[in-house]
Amino acid sequence: MAKNYIRFEKDHKIDWAKLEFGKAFPLGAGDLNTREFLEFIKAKPVIQNNPIYQAQELQILSPITAPCQIICQGANYRQHLIESGLDPDDKTYNLFFTKSDASLSSPIGDVIRPKQVQLLDYEIELGLVFGKTINNSLEIHSGNISEYVSALFMANDISARDIQLPQLQWYKGKSYRSFLPAGPVLAILEEGDFSLLESLELTLLVNDRVRQHDTISSLVFSPAESIQELSRFCNINPGDVLLTGTPSGCALRAPGKFLQKIAALLPEKKKWELFIKGQLKRSDYLQPGDKIHSSIRTADRRIDLGDQVLQVVQES
Repeated sequence: MAKNYIRFEKDHKIDWAKLEFGKAFPLGAGDLNTREFLEFIKAKPVIQNNPIYQAQELQILSPITAPCQIICQGANYRQHLIESGLDPDDKTYNLFFTKSDASLSSPIGDVIRPKQVQLLDYEIELGLVFGKTINNSLEIHSGNISEYVSALFMANDISARDIQLPQLQWYKGKSYRSFLPAGPVLAILEEGDFSLLESLELTLLVNDRVRQHDTISSLVFSPAESIQELSRFCNINPGDVLLTGTPSGCALRAPGKFLQKIAALLPEKKKWELFIKGQLKRSDYLQPGDKIHSSIRTADRRIDLGDQVLQVVQES
């Protein structure tokens, strides 16, 4: 059964704690980064005789720390592809992109909408934390994935669609500060936990209304397939992370194929003006004051990545 840990700040000091039934048992590890903490936990530390806290007494921080490499997958859920007008059975490639680690932020706090952004979107995702260096091509499968993936966490791949698409700036459009709330939990996996991955349910609500809900079994490319493909062209270090894609239900909706054909005949500037105008008619994009509540867990809670609670704030 996965063991849950949180990174927190109290009295101006940062530490890690084991989390059980809402209670935090500080480890006295100090301000370790994610890679250092993975090493620390391998040594099976004994919980010291420190004060025990209720989790809500603590300022919860992202368990993923900078610097690290943040690799993401796009369009990796079957229903998300169908929603985008694509056939998941025709998808023969894995779409990878990256986010800046400057976007990492607390899982309990604010998402800041930049002044120039109108189309702010949400994407709940399962994150994998690498625990071993990869610097050559590998054969990854269900039997050896635990050698490379040490932990799981919950992520929200916040996106500025009016930067990402019209400006062709995926990196910038997905990397503003606070655009990657991560955590609250770093779930350290035992070998038997990997068989539970497909049972993980992802749920995201905006203002108490469900927007996204699916299970990992709907992934087009499994974590093992994706890591194997990454190993063909990418070096990975412990503490780096992979976001595995988001289910259907984002605010973004691709225009129909007929409209796309017409738009292709227009000058670029006019095409994207019409795109933004059309998307602004959708009420699903995040607005200042909106509240986002997310969870990822198995039904029996053998793996439970906790609850993210966020509020959208306008940049002043």
